[in-house]
Amino acid sequence: MSRWRKRSPRNKPLFLLSVTLLLLFALFLAFCLSSTADLLRSLLPSSSGTLDAARSTQCGFSLRGERFLWFAPHSGFSNQVSELKNAILFAAILNRTLIVPPVLDHHAVALGSCPKFRVSSPTELRTAVYVSMGDIIDLSVVTSSMVRTVDFRIFASAWCGLNMEQACSGGLCCAISGIKSAVGNFDQCRSLLSGLQGDNNQCTYAVEDDCRTTVWTYLQDTDETLDSFQAGKELLKKKKFSYVRKRRSISKALGPGSKAAMSPILAFGTLFSAPYRGSESYIDIHEVPGDPRIQSLLKKMEFIPFAPEILAAGKEFALNKIKKPFLCAQLRLLDGQFKNHWKTTFSTLEQKLKSLELKPNQRILSDPINIFLMTDLPSVNWTGTYLADLAKDSTYQLYTMGEKSELVTQAAKRLMASEHGIRSSVLPRNYEGSRKKKACNQVLLPDILLYIEESVCSCASLGFVGTAGSTIAENIELMRKSNTCKL
Repeated sequence: MSRWRKRSPRNKPLFLLSVTLLLLFALFLAFCLSSTADLLRSLLPSSSGTLDAARSTQCGFSLRGERFLWFAPHSGFSNQVSELKNAILFAAILNRTLIVPPVLDHHAVALGSCPKFRVSSPTELRTAVYVSMGDIIDLSVVTSSMVRTVDFRIFASAWCGLNMEQACSGGLCCAISGIKSAVGNFDQCRSLLSGLQGDNNQCTYAVEDDCRTTVWTYLQDTDETLDSFQAGKELLKKKKFSYVRKRRSISKALGPGSKAAMSPILAFGTLFSAPYRGSESYIDIHEVPGDPRIQSLLKKMEFIPFAPEILAAGKEFALNKIKKPFLCAQLRLLDGQFKNHWKTTFSTLEQKLKSLELKPNQRILSDPINIFLMTDLPSVNWTGTYLADLAKDSTYQLYTMGEKSELVTQAAKRLMASEHGIRSSVLPRNYEGSRKKKACNQVLLPDILLYIEESVCSCASLGFVGTAGSTIAENIELMRKSNTCKL
């Protein structure tokens, strides 16, 4: 007998029916799989360099099509401004929209510098007001045509779907921050921005190259060559690491054609850099004759002024409070290295005052020498110091400014009402056509005393004495050189 039984003609209709049902099921399954594939394609990021609708679903709706640059600032305000300048430079080179961060508290405050009794109270820390870098300095000087920026509050609202109204101080910010593009999740937003998801993060490329291994360059013939500064053998042995510093082209490593270029967000850590032992600690881009656009940007970034409200407040104090020619003395006495150099700092001021006494033509002879003093040493601690001697000497008239003064308070109110950070920002598309302001909850005013003090010093016609090594002094010198105060 044959192993295979011959099929009976009676089974043919049943067979045809079975095949028909199978084909119908296959077509249905194919349709489902096709639909599922389309669905998956709409959820998973594309491998293309542009943001398609799929990636927009995962990486934000209202800012689709934009490619961003984000960094994590740290340290004092002047260093944060320096980092922001480097971020602007990188954003321009890589053709990305810069996410403008808030102004952060000085690290000494954040870490709790209790021996100096300069920590903020728990209540102050819990209720601290959000202030954007774009609120304090005038970014329009460099961003009007050279680089696009987006305020972090707008970015978090549009990209992460977070309601950022609690970080707003003006109606425009509240109106925009209230427009959420998706269900917000702070943890997810933090994870994506920080690159904690590693290679699974399709939205963010986290740059892990820091100053221990990399010196960023642009249009130089030094790509992948060793930097002139390397860690010494003793340090390598003591710290038990083996870092090698190489000079790398920012455009080749992170620009078009690189893996980083595929990601909507390029995230750095700190972007602080400074001259160090014949080289630069992290970024060596000072002259770019081969790229006129970037060369022009570097020129403009040599000095970025404070917001108009801050400059106006400094000028007002000089005209209406001091009223006469004055000397500015910026004495940094408490922080870091400066607390060990009081003698040198006071000696520099003393020599300047003696030179003014020998030049009576610069002032009315019978009048005292007017001195605007900005220092981190509270007046209650002046006893036994050179400052106490100056305060008692009728030859001099000292002026100081307090953070609770009416001038500072009113300037802070005007500054927050102006919303410079929001107005200089890229706005989400779903805000177009709806420009009504929204009332915000009342917030604390920012501490802008330091910035106004610097502005006062820029108006000092008898000269300026700064603390050696202080970035605050360097900024005041730049302001004076740029003639920001025209009395």
